Amino acid sequence: MFHKILIANRGEIALRILRACKEMGVRTVAVHSTADAGAAHVKLADESLCIGPPESSASYLNVASIISAAEITDAEAIHPGYGFLAENPHFAEVCESCRIKFIGPTPEHLRLIGDKAQARRMMQEAGVPILMGSESSLQSSEEAVELARQVGYPVLLKAVAGGGGKGMRVVRDEEGLMNALLMVQAEASASFGNDSIFLEKYLEKARHVEVQIVADELGNVVHCGDRECTIQRRYQKLIEEGPSPAISDKLREEIGRVAVKAVKTMQYRNVGTMEFLLDSEGRYYFIEMNGRIQVEHAVTEMITGIDLIKEQIRIAAGEKLQFTQKQVHIHGHSLECRINAEDPEKFIPCPGRISYLSLPGGPGVRVDTAIFPGYEVTPHYDSLIAKLIVHGEDRMEAISRMIRALGEFQIEGVKTTIPFHLQVLANPEFIRGEFSTDFLDRYHLPAAARG
Repeated sequence: MFHKILIANRGEIALRILRACKEMGVRTVAVHSTADAGAAHVKLADESLCIGPPESSASYLNVASIISAAEITDAEAIHPGYGFLAENPHFAEVCESCRIKFIGPTPEHLRLIGDKAQARRMMQEAGVPILMGSESSLQSSEEAVELARQVGYPVLLKAVAGGGGKGMRVVRDEEGLMNALLMVQAEASASFGNDSIFLEKYLEKARHVEVQIVADELGNVVHCGDRECTIQRRYQKLIEEGPSPAISDKLREEIGRVAVKAVKTMQYRNVGTMEFLLDSEGRYYFIEMNGRIQVEHAVTEMITGIDLIKEQIRIAAGEKLQFTQKQVHIHGHSLECRINAEDPEKFIPCPGRISYLSLPGGPGVRVDTAIFPGYEVTPHYDSLIAKLIVHGEDRMEAISRMIRALGEFQIEGVKTTIPFHLQVLANPEFIRGEFSTDFLDRYHLPAAARG
């Protein structure tokens, strides 16, 4: 086991990793920008170093500064959390060359799954169902027009190197295709430094379901159930739950088995998430794979009792998985609401100082957050300030518990998305579990939330 791990992130995920390390007896190094000097994980870490100004490009994305911090503090490994450098193959490669363990997939796997067109092709070869679309990145507008005619509208244009909901656009007719191509290419270039895009069939009333994978370096692979991530705004997840109410036990077993087989075929290691779309007939299609711990990993932890962060660390240290597939059992139901510092009507960031904070508690309630009274929510980073996770014996108890916990979540100084979540949870369609990706379009929810 490692004696010291550097945490190359901030906010709630940095604190989450730090707590796992402390329970495992591993010392921690917190790196931070000048804006995060007073952050909770910085205060609680065994050591801390400032790596730059508030701007992410000069701090949390500064590979040289992070590697230097690891070398100075004699950290054996780096945990990247999610976002920032978590899926950056260059960073993983630099760690490797400096003999620092990157707690995540290999650089080769990050490159493979980071190219969504290539990942689609690989999954198809492994026997995983995929949506009709391009076999590789589009080479010309003429190719896009011809392919869209073959696939049939509507189609979805996606950045090959996309992520975080960026570089995606639905096209409903040939007239709008040319303009959409230019817009997606421009956004992809600006966001990822790569303007390559591909095209696939767009499903109108789909469900977004993902399977949590854990794989050690000895070839052992298990799945830890599924999560429902259908409630989204501009392809950004807002509410997650597990297990998915859209999947039968038979389909759940099949998707899990297919995901494990694909991961074994590619000899992937560490945690990962296989993401699928389900159509109205219950058919499933692979859309992408994520090579990081997910924001919503706590949902899986609540229903399985498996600490995914600790498993990541053990796997990176070369240890064998602590459990087999037969030992993974799903207990009850879990929901997660992402609490963002945003105007709940307009969904625009709302920076400011938190003047009052009272967090919810009670049976089956978990809050992953790094905020505190006096905490400054800055405009420099993502607006996520807390994740509220609940567990119940069944889905209805989980929903009731989430409504109760959201009512207890008291915060002053910044606006939050709590009112939005309460609105969704009270919706009859959501309560019945019969929603789809067009949910926000069909109900009187904030216009801005519909994207």
